[in-house]
Amino acid sequence: MHKMDQQITMSDTTHSSQNSPQKTPQAEKPWNGRFTEPTDTFVEAFTASVTFDQRMYRQDIAGSVAHAKMLAHIGVLSIDEKEQIIDGLAQIKTTIEAGEFNWSITLEDVHMNIEAALTDLIGITGKKLHTGRSRNDQVATDIRLYLRDEIDLIITELKRLQNALVDLAEQEAGTIMPGFTHLQTAQPVTFGHHMLAWFENLERDCSRFIDCRKRVNIMPLGAAALAGTTYPIDRAFTAQELGFEGICENSLDAVSDRDFAIELTADAALLMTHLSRFSEELVLWASAQFNFIELSDSFCTGSSIMPQKKNPDVPELVRGKTGRVNGHLISLLTLMKGQPLAYNKDNQEDKEPLFDTVDTLKGSLKVYADMMQHVTVNKESMREAAIRGFSTATDLADYLVRAGVPFRDAHEVVGKAVRLGIDSKRDLAEISLQELQQFSDKIQADVFDVLTLEGSVSARNHLGGTAPEQVRAAVIRARDRIKKTS
Repeated sequence: MHKMDQQITMSDTTHSSQNSPQKTPQAEKPWNGRFTEPTDTFVEAFTASVTFDQRMYRQDIAGSVAHAKMLAHIGVLSIDEKEQIIDGLAQIKTTIEAGEFNWSITLEDVHMNIEAALTDLIGITGKKLHTGRSRNDQVATDIRLYLRDEIDLIITELKRLQNALVDLAEQEAGTIMPGFTHLQTAQPVTFGHHMLAWFENLERDCSRFIDCRKRVNIMPLGAAALAGTTYPIDRAFTAQELGFEGICENSLDAVSDRDFAIELTADAALLMTHLSRFSEELVLWASAQFNFIELSDSFCTGSSIMPQKKNPDVPELVRGKTGRVNGHLISLLTLMKGQPLAYNKDNQEDKEPLFDTVDTLKGSLKVYADMMQHVTVNKESMREAAIRGFSTATDLADYLVRAGVPFRDAHEVVGKAVRLGIDSKRDLAEISLQELQQFSDKIQADVFDVLTLEGSVSARNHLGGTAPEQVRAAVIRARDRIKKTS
């Protein structure tokens, strides 16, 4: 899997005051020859994107280096000019990473800022770099390179969270808890089985991002503004330099397509929805009413006036941030729905929701992977809750069916037994054999083998079942699946 020389981190989007975009009146726009009046000051700031797209400087420089090598390959640049450009771009990258680069709003975006700096550094040769390309295909290339790198980071964090869940599942393979439907006690399950249910959610999420990466990793560079270029460019050469797996076949589509960005945001929204559902359970389980788990103090906060409080802020925030990512998906879909081919300035609005989606998702995955490594399971509380809810009622019905009672009749018998349990405040396993037999003479002494919590979960000993034996086997398979997609 091709990676750029260094990955961008969330902190890369924050710059010191000396690195903030400045108004630079002396900066000359590349289209000045056509215009007789300068751009309005407010319009200049309103249309600039450098405040947020500067985070793609590594991708922009990598794309320019590959483009320069290709131009030299086809004879448009001399070897000396190519080396000047590559050395100049390396110096600019060092300056940016040292926080000493002067980002200019006048120059609008990351692309023009770097190109202008290159020209200032190496002279007229810097102006030759843009031969055979446009900002339209340049930005499309940068976004794809950026997202390709971010997908790799997202998958890494996803797998870290999966590993934390699998470790917890193995540790608690035999820990019994109530399984719920409608948030009502349904049947006993094991906590390990429940953790593996979340693993399956994340496994599908991981496969979606892996699949999305294939469509992201297609190169638009060479499409130029919209129609291609008259220069004899070698797109295959550039694609190989940048590690792209394919090349956009149509120049109009190449510069105007943002399907890949929408797809990534849709995948992110679905993953965040899974984390939100998980968060809802953690918030409930950590409450005094449930007391199923305890979250580490490191992932909780207190109250300003209630000293006893321990608030599950991390899962609550992740649950809240899900709406933010879902909103970004709708924003991008709305952005694209009315655009004709090819590139339109509207597309500048794709970056902020896209960048925030990536940052929010990575942050949520990281904190979740860390948090789930420090969860304390209250086994007795889970067990007591499973007993209170008559969770083995279905096991009694299955017992009667195996004894020859039609299921609907068995259902009625068990309902009457549950009613007795409610009235006498006893679990089914605590009701005597004689009392149970008043509802059906098919009930014998061996019924108590299925009315215990352990008997209930152990009976579901098949692939996908909650039996501890099956959970441990599923843990082994889960670890193998994680390795296969690494």
